[in-house]
Amino acid sequence: MTMLSLSDVSRDFITRGKTIQAMAGVILDVSAGEFLTVVGPSGCGKSTLLNIVCGLLAPNIIRTLVYDPEVILMDEPFGPLDAQTRLLLQDQLLKLWDGARKTIVFITHDLGEAVALADRVVVMTARPGTVKRICPVPLARPRDVFHLHDDERFRQTYDTLWDDLEAEVRRAPA
Repeated sequence: MTMLSLSDVSRDFITRGKTIQAMAGVILDVSAGEFLTVVGPSGCGKSTLLNIVCGLLAPNIIRTLVYDPEVILMDEPFGPLDAQTRLLLQDQLLKLWDGARKTIVFITHDLGEAVALADRVVVMTARPGTVKRICPVPLARPRDVFHLHDDERFRQTYDTLWDDLEAEVRRAPA
């Protein structure tokens, strides 16, 4: 069952009298209970995508779960954390998600995090952001985020996605 559907979503911003196209023609469906991650170069519209869906930045996971929403939107929640704390919270998030199976749309710049957490990973193009690839993650659940990088399927998925993402990161304006 589709929980969230975006059809030909675009967004422009005006900065210093100049129009910047942040996103263009984004088409994306998110299934109920799916954990979807979105990656892309800075400025491609990842956070704009969440803002369009909810109109606000997402609160942290603990406050979000108290209200028992159907969809949880997370924008770089683990970005400022050290590597060890990040892994612990990724593990905790997956355990919470596995128990509740809420629909999650998770924005991250960390491709490894995206693959470790998601059912599918969306790669966006450099500005204006469009969906370049949607890649299923062929890893069984539950997942052990502490040892997932040893799995050949993780490495293959990461490498496939990195090929697409690297090209976009290099094209993105500095």
